[in-house]
Amino acid sequence: MNTHICTLSALAGAALLSACQTVPLKTATPPTSPEVVGEFRKGTGYLNGYIDRKELPDSLALVPPPPAPGSARHAADLQLHQQTRALRNTPRWEYAFKDVNLKFPEAAGVFSCALDMPISQEATPHLNMLLRRSLIDAGFATYKAKDHYQRKRPFAELGETTCSPKEEAHLSKDGSYPSGHAALGWGWGLILAGLAPDKANALLQRGHAFGDSRMVCGVHWQSDLEAGRVVGAAAVARLQADPVFQAQAQLAKAEIDAARARGLKSDRKDCAAEADALKR
Repeated sequence: MNTHICTLSALAGAALLSACQTVPLKTATPPTSPEVVGEFRKGTGYLNGYIDRKELPDSLALVPPPPAPGSARHAADLQLHQQTRALRNTPRWEYAFKDVNLKFPEAAGVFSCALDMPISQEATPHLNMLLRRSLIDAGFATYKAKDHYQRKRPFAELGETTCSPKEEAHLSKDGSYPSGHAALGWGWGLILAGLAPDKANALLQRGHAFGDSRMVCGVHWQSDLEAGRVVGAAAVARLQADPVFQAQAQLAKAEIDAARARGLKSDRKDCAAEADALKR
């Protein structure tokens, strides 16, 4: 793993675990209605983020170039990719396929087991909206580097298939480095760890596994994931300065506290199966 990336990830992760503290903010109650927030592009189902795209972290400045063909780092990427081919048609492969889906309400449940409570528009509207809007911020933050490098994805370079064949035509035209899924998975993990620090280990492990699912699926290299996590951490750091995000985070924390006070647990029935599969 590149030292530059490891150092940035470690520093960002340590700083962001203290994020989302309950500091009083004077701002209007953030909306929880998708119609009020609005879609960033009509018909996509993806809502506007909190941050103007021009103000997002500069991924091209944050991460080094992807590994050059023939380099030791590229050889390591190939080796790890080949190792994950053994996971095809296993339970880990099935969860990699589930992690493809970024659409809500399904995506809201990704961290339900790790947080051990329901996450939905109905049960936790502010927490749901916090995840839904930050998805765009973390994902879009990767595109300056992604568009610049236009790295080929593993399945396209090696002539293979993935866990999600319907994605392949689109992804073959979309740069691999850095990984948007890894950015938002790690970003979500950091945000949630700040809101529920007692569950930080489980939440960050799930956020990390969310990115790893893309390597299991065959659509990203390991170095794509590492770079994506740096960008995701940077996006969350930038979100700390946004008053609407901060206000929504406080309300999301109140929802978590209220759910715990009521003794609510995750409504997913596959938490033990997920935990076992993600160890692979």
